[in-house]
Amino acid sequence: MTRPDTPRQNQLLASLPDAEWQRWKPHLEMVELPLGKVLYESGEQMKSVCFPTSGIVSLLYVLNSGASAEIAVVGSEGLVGISLFMGGGSTPSRAVVQSSGTGYRLPAEVVQAEFERSGPVMHLLLRYTQALITQMSQTAVCNRHHTLDQQLCRWLLLSLDRLPGSELLMTQELISNMLGVRREGVTEAALKLQTAGLIRYVRGRISVLDRPKLEERTCECYQVVKREYDRLLPVRAAS
Repeated sequence: MTRPDTPRQNQLLASLPDAEWQRWKPHLEMVELPLGKVLYESGEQMKSVCFPTSGIVSLLYVLNSGASAEIAVVGSEGLVGISLFMGGGSTPSRAVVQSSGTGYRLPAEVVQAEFERSGPVMHLLLRYTQALITQMSQTAVCNRHHTLDQQLCRWLLLSLDRLPGSELLMTQELISNMLGVRREGVTEAALKLQTAGLIRYVRGRISVLDRPKLEERTCECYQVVKREYDRLLPVRAAS
């Protein structure tokens, strides 16, 4: 069973000033985010945004061949569906639940009306968008210039930052799809980390045993992304 969440377990919703929160509150609808659920497809016109309160949503770019690669992850720090208030209404990426949880859906017209007020909500959402763009850009750099085990470390750390514990439920096949690499490469990279005593990986369950060393082993991309999120977003309030 998914534990019950409240809207303000999402960092953006928790950061809303009271007047804006009171306007939004009646329109928020709790939604389940089961593993593998597609929140939107490439090119699809969005009708709502989703604020995860638990779980992780992966933003993927899917090629004509069916191959895909992850360009960003979204958890309780953010929202899924920035195209709605950035003016595009759709995006070439695909949003899929990577780790199950819950979230809150807000209709498109509510988000757009609030954004057009040009008040604190607009500034908050633009800062979040800048942080997300940083993550996307750094992911592209990392995938081009760093080793697979460094990429895996970065991916694990970003995912853990968006979950309450130190454990992930994730098959090697799913990880390979996220990173856009062969499954054998993920197996080899995960084995290196396990041999070094940084993780334990058994039947799709990844437990991080030594996070400080995992941070030492990854490339600079993780810290670049983390610093931008910490700089641009308000301090997470207690739920």
